Amino acid sequence: MTPPVFLDVDGLSIAVRQTAGAAPGIVWLGGYKSDMLGTKAETLSQWADGQGRAFLRHDYSGHGESGGAFADGTISKWLAESLAVFRHYTKGKQILVGSSMGAWIALRMVQELRKAGENRIAGLVLLAPAPDFTAELVEPVLTKAQKRALREKGFFEEPSDYSAEPYVYTRALIEDGRNNLVMTGPIDTHCPVHILQGLADPDVPSSHALKLVGLLPADDVTLSLIPGGDHRLSRPQDLDMLVRAVDAMARQAG
Repeated sequence: MTPPVFLDVDGLSIAVRQTAGAAPGIVWLGGYKSDMLGTKAETLSQWADGQGRAFLRHDYSGHGESGGAFADGTISKWLAESLAVFRHYTKGKQILVGSSMGAWIALRMVQELRKAGENRIAGLVLLAPAPDFTAELVEPVLTKAQKRALREKGFFEEPSDYSAEPYVYTRALIEDGRNNLVMTGPIDTHCPVHILQGLADPDVPSSHALKLVGLLPADDVTLSLIPGGDHRLSRPQDLDMLVRAVDAMARQAG
């Protein structure tokens, strides 16, 4: 495995892996507490390499090989890092592939890039998308004990099905999430969107994906509901669907 290169973003070393190739390039955006060496990112990397297509991925601060503490992370911070990596390492049209929280980052990136006059996003592929998850999926079900922990300690922990270490949710993450909401009205991506959502996802219900679809321009949106698919969407058939979705979008954009 080729070691990552590092980009300094606000004093933190952000780990990046990049493969040069044809445009539109593919930019991977991982989920909350995941890293860029996961099954889906590795599968896409191998596919892109076989296609001669550019592929870029990075770890948010506090994740994987990047510096910083996970508990110091917020959506604004991880968004800023993602934009810095995007601007430093990509040229021309790009397809953003966002998994879970990465889908939220992708949608915010589109907003920020367009605001800056950078219209380089050729398409979005969103897996088990979790935009606004702090406000939509975490806050509404907080227990009294969790609310007290947020007040008194500034965080609470939850066991993770995907790691031996618990998920940490901080008051800063939740408060900052309110400043980054995208599902408050119509979302103008100005590019095609393909959403892949497992129907057996215990973390992000399919109703969340359906709500997102309802806010996107219908003529540019494809929703693939996957029977038996969980939040990871890492079964062989899920990975095959991911590759086919990205390949189709790249051909359409190319």
